[in-house]
Amino acid sequence: MPRISPTAEGFRTAFREPSFALAEITWRWIVGVTATLLLVFGFFQYLDTLPVNYGEMLLLKSGQPILISQAMAHVLRGSLVRGVLSLMVAALLLVLLWIVAASLGRATTVGAMLDSIREQLAVKAAAMGVVDRDEARPVTRPPWGAVATLVRLNFLRVALALATIIAFLGASILAGFASSDKVPRPGLVFLLFFPLALLVGLAWFVLNWLLSLAAIFAVRDDDGAVGAISAAVSLCHDRLGAVAAVSTWTGLAHLGAFVGAITLVSVPMGFAGLLPWRLVVLAILAVTVAYFAVADWLYTARLAGYVTIIEMPEDLWKPALRPPPPPPVLVQSSIDRDELILSDVPGLAAET
Repeated sequence: MPRISPTAEGFRTAFREPSFALAEITWRWIVGVTATLLLVFGFFQYLDTLPVNYGEMLLLKSGQPILISQAMAHVLRGSLVRGVLSLMVAALLLVLLWIVAASLGRATTVGAMLDSIREQLAVKAAAMGVVDRDEARPVTRPPWGAVATLVRLNFLRVALALATIIAFLGASILAGFASSDKVPRPGLVFLLFFPLALLVGLAWFVLNWLLSLAAIFAVRDDDGAVGAISAAVSLCHDRLGAVAAVSTWTGLAHLGAFVGAITLVSVPMGFAGLLPWRLVVLAILAVTVAYFAVADWLYTARLAGYVTIIEMPEDLWKPALRPPPPPPVLVQSSIDRDELILSDVPGLAAET
């Protein structure tokens, strides 16, 4: 085991430097709020463009599901294509906004985190009598030169998400070949689709995590997207145990926060029939916002743990040497071996 725990250092850094989590929350929530407002505003604007005549209003107010569905199909006829195109344009703009915000936010957060963790490790290494002999460690530089590399990495993450969606559709099509109209086999289709979807989701998770880890090297080394990805793979090869420990503990903490949030949300929902609906909605929103804040803080702690693994001097990975045990103390016997009385020759003492 190393002398310093990267997981503990990650949580300690997140506690000691709350500005890191605040910066992470800021750019994430800006993108989230912008996307929510744009989608809500676009949805209501789309509804305002739909023509509804008197006959369709009567069908909508009839309370019959069949009549309501026919009225909605008639209202949406001819305008669904326009709505889909508008949604695609909005999604493209939101993706561009996320790429720019994520690149600037990650450059700022990781750049400041590198400086802080290097200082902490230098102090602890000096206290332990360890001298950092890594002369190839890069000097601190402004993180803005790595924004272009981060843009490329985030673009790859978006392309990976799109490829994952297409892969899910392909898996559903392949699984659908096992069933037909004459011989429907929904159970077999599910059994075929589930492992394919699981493999696709696992591949997306691993590759997306690797690209997010490469962002640290993009800011630290500024070697380009390929160099950052290669450095991330090398880190996983050399320090797999430490990386897995940081990911596991922060993942368990995130799972605990999620379970706690679900439990807290169920409380106001249980009193939905007794409390005003506005109060119930407000309580659910408050718990949701608190959960997102805790999740972003845990992500900051995980990021700090990865930075600690990368920046820790090589000598700190070696376990502290235990002092050698003291030599055994030889107990001197009080019996004089030269005494003639102890001789095994009979009568020797009498003869002398």
